[in-house]
Amino acid sequence: MRAPRAGRSNALHAGAWWVWALGLATAASRTTNPLLLGMLVGVAGYVVAARRTDAPWARSYGAFVKLGLAVIVVRLVFSVVLGSPIPGTRVLLTLPEVPLPDWAQGVRLGGRVTAEQMVFALYDGAKLATLLICLGAANALANPARLLKSLPGALYEAGVAVVVAMTFAPNMVADVLRLRTARRLRGRPTGGVKAVLQIGLPVLEGALERSVAVAASMDARGYGRTAQVPPAVRHTTTALTLGGLLGVCAGSYGLLAAEGAGYGLPVLLGGFAAALGGLWLGGRRQVRTRYRPDRWGPRAWLVAGSGVAVAALMIRAGTYEPGALHPGVVPLTAPALPLWPAAAVLVGLLPALVAPVPPKESSS
Repeated sequence: MRAPRAGRSNALHAGAWWVWALGLATAASRTTNPLLLGMLVGVAGYVVAARRTDAPWARSYGAFVKLGLAVIVVRLVFSVVLGSPIPGTRVLLTLPEVPLPDWAQGVRLGGRVTAEQMVFALYDGAKLATLLICLGAANALANPARLLKSLPGALYEAGVAVVVAMTFAPNMVADVLRLRTARRLRGRPTGGVKAVLQIGLPVLEGALERSVAVAASMDARGYGRTAQVPPAVRHTTTALTLGGLLGVCAGSYGLLAAEGAGYGLPVLLGGFAAALGGLWLGGRRQVRTRYRPDRWGPRAWLVAGSGVAVAALMIRAGTYEPGALHPGVVPLTAPALPLWPAAAVLVGLLPALVAPVPPKESSS
């Protein structure tokens, strides 16, 4: 079971990384315990460090970490300025309160800032930050071009737009780093308004050249050609796809919310089946073929299954140990690390052991 070197024949399916990351994100949505959230961030970061490549999109994980930290800071600032419904007795400071009209009842600006409301805001912001970091791990590990090959035919146009959008920002960041390094080697400043303006023009020029190259390659490959299908098939496809997506949304909400645990899974499975049927019918309009399609092998099952296991075990832990997953803030108590949920989070480390080891050179 030692992980082999990644190649064309044994590359891990890109969808497996997304299933794994979504499983970690689902687990993060079920708890506000900062210790468990920190473990989820650590698991995602370790797997990214062990299995990411040198491709431009693999450098996006750091940006998601910084975005998560910014979310926590913004959440704390909002709690200080706008207040919080959480009652507290430990006053940290008192800000001047701005009087508001009667129609703004329930909203206040300034006033008392308590330790309880700040801890509650910290827990809430940490949960959202962990969700973003888990999704950032999927962006850093999954090759967007290979993921596009695995999309159903009905989602090909939307998938192309998403892939182009996902690869544009990392390539632009790589251009900025390359130009700043070149200026530094020439002894020119890399900071200030003048340097930013001088760097921005080549970056925009490179982005325009890539956009023209992508458009030319898409036109050469016959992008946009579709086959003729009967109207009844089109209407059935629309009904199944929209109904299935609504069912998936409702089922996902049921799984994420504690009140909908009973109906969430059946609705999610029914909506998923309807959406698959609609996508299969919609794929009949596409006339493209797949060259060397990625295989969903045993290692992909292990990677995806580890993420699903983390989510399932965390949801199960919420039914018999809710206090450990949601530490109280009134009264203010120190969070404890529950044993079984922590062990469930460690299952997410499995991809670092079984996923193929990426090559050292950059991948295109």
